[in-house]
Amino acid sequence: MNAPMPKTIPEYLEQLRRALAGSDPALVQDALYDAEEYLRSELAENPGLDEATVLASIAGSYGDPEEVADIYRQTETTVAKALQPPPRKPQRSALGRFFGVLIDARAYSSLFYMLLSLVTGILYFTWVVTGMSLSLGLAILIIGIPVAILFFASVRGIALFEGRLVEALLGERMPRRPTYQQKSQDVPAFERIKALFTDPRSWSSMLYMLLMQPLGAAYFSYAVTLLALCFGIAAIPIVDQFNHHGTISIGNWYFTAPWWSFPIFLGVAIVLFAIGLHIARGVGYVHSQVAKSLLVMSARQ
Repeated sequence: MNAPMPKTIPEYLEQLRRALAGSDPALVQDALYDAEEYLRSELAENPGLDEATVLASIAGSYGDPEEVADIYRQTETTVAKALQPPPRKPQRSALGRFFGVLIDARAYSSLFYMLLSLVTGILYFTWVVTGMSLSLGLAILIIGIPVAILFFASVRGIALFEGRLVEALLGERMPRRPTYQQKSQDVPAFERIKALFTDPRSWSSMLYMLLMQPLGAAYFSYAVTLLALCFGIAAIPIVDQFNHHGTISIGNWYFTAPWWSFPIFLGVAIVLFAIGLHIARGVGYVHSQVAKSLLVMSARQ
């Protein structure tokens, strides 16, 4: 049996959260944000009416929480199907599955994310350290309060940006809206500021941004080493045609690879590259789960 129509916006949001139980936390966050934005705008356009009257009047147009939850689930399924790459023919042999990674777009996007993470990791780490230092250093001054508020608000924006990168490159569903906040005028400004600082998502997002500095350095080093090693091995027979001393050496002995050995070296490079892509795809999956656990609001919060 459907629950009675909520009398307040927080009740509506809580019913919507319960109706979306079991759904992706990122979907829940987007749905709650959209619902609150719509309901608050309707309430602002009807200043003479209370929340219960406004909710009752828009029940037919926007829908009750159960109907809205069903719509979001259906839309999510439709969008996910539309964004999925064309299915590849499944490989039955172990060899086919191994080399299939060479045409796997997700493996290449994961490798690109690893290259990009050095830049983003440094930027995130620098921003958190600078922001926290300024917020704590200016805490004794009146200017410290707005600085801290702006810093915590920026952390949410950066977390949303990083989520879009993770979804685009690593394939994990991430929020497309920020965490919804209570915007009622009845809530004192102090309470809204307090909620910003006590939100566990703000602190976990900062933890993620700090972790991205060592992780980004490790990811970048792996990606560059993989590319350099594979290209270097494949180029040995070509380089040796101009290097009379030979590229491969064992002690004082140097060996020159003849030109006809190019297919052999190229094959070795391709095998190593395939192994590297498998590892990159696995690292990308693990990282996407870490990002989701630290950047996305839990569906139970």
